[in-house]
Amino acid sequence: MVELILNYLHNSSAISIVVLFWLSIYLFFTLWTFFYRFSQVSKNNKEENQSLNSLIAGEIKLPQSMSIIKGIIQDDASKEVLHIWKQKMLQDASRGLTLLAIVASTAPFVGLFGTVVEILEAFSYLGGGEGKVAFDTVAPVISKALIATAAGILTAIPAYSFHLILKRKCYELGVILQMELDYLLSKKDHSQQLRF
Repeated sequence: MVELILNYLHNSSAISIVVLFWLSIYLFFTLWTFFYRFSQVSKNNKEENQSLNSLIAGEIKLPQSMSIIKGIIQDDASKEVLHIWKQKMLQDASRGLTLLAIVASTAPFVGLFGTVVEILEAFSYLGGGEGKVAFDTVAPVISKALIATAAGILTAIPAYSFHLILKRKCYELGVILQMELDYLLSKKDHSQQLRF
């Protein structure tokens, strides 16, 4: 296997090697982003779900994640401040989604670029003969050129899948945050009505 890879790299053009290197960097960042962000968003979902349950049970007055605004308010929060808290939480949770979307959309094109360059070089090499080229000569050259496209697609599939998974996790977090926000606002409205 190692010999096959070394042979491919030796017979490939510099552009194809750059394309494969580029795609390997894409794949590395895709995997790193997904696993890091998935663990963070899952942790946030779990903590916010516990906070929601504690809010409803009356054990706490504000979610723990409101520490960014706890210096501003003690027991009561305005609607605007609560919306800022929600948006800040969602902004933090959705980091990395853009990178995954970029990789998912550009990786096939990067791979296709490598394939086109390899095919152009192959045709210029094959065209140097007497004009008659057998299928046995063309097939290995074309199959070697298609490796870049396959690598691009192989990089794009996990990036797209991971993007959708993280997007769903962020949506779930947004639902939990909205429930906490709605609970706090309804509690605030109820206490204001009791004062009158």
